[in-house]
Amino acid sequence: MLDYLVIYESETGNTKKIATEIFSALPGMSKDLINIRERETLPDARIWFVGFCVHMGTCPMKTGSLLASLSGKAVALFGTCGAGNSPDYYKHIEASSRIWLEDDNLYLGAYFCQGKMPLQVRQKYEARLQNSEEADAGLIQRQLRNFDEAMIHPSPADCAGAREFALSVIKF
Repeated sequence: MLDYLVIYESETGNTKKIATEIFSALPGMSKDLINIRERETLPDARIWFVGFCVHMGTCPMKTGSLLASLSGKAVALFGTCGAGNSPDYYKHIEASSRIWLEDDNLYLGAYFCQGKMPLQVRQKYEARLQNSEEADAGLIQRQLRNFDEAMIHPSPADCAGAREFALSVIKF
């Protein structure tokens, strides 16, 4: 059995970057870093770090299925999201993703940060802005500002936060 397993699902590379930071912070050699889409069978570990890119405020189905399959494990969650950068939104993501975990698991907490989004997202916002009612324009402008701010994420501070999170989790 490994001491640590860092398993992640990443579409744009943001979550992979955070997974790599967590993995590098973990001490020793008894650890593995695995992309969930590249392995069918997983080694057992004392502590599982499960990461994902946020979709509509929660984890993708593949990650949810993995979480639901765990029993009697110590589990920490992490992830990246483009749509928001606020502690309240991160708490919502944590709660909506944590429900996949059975009660016999030991939940160790979560770390979320912002991640950059594909250019197509900005283009979608711009198209909506051109076709929007006056009332929608303010919301779309905020979405465009958030998109632009997300371009520098995960930032060095986000990466440092991921490493600090990993070290705090393993002290349980």
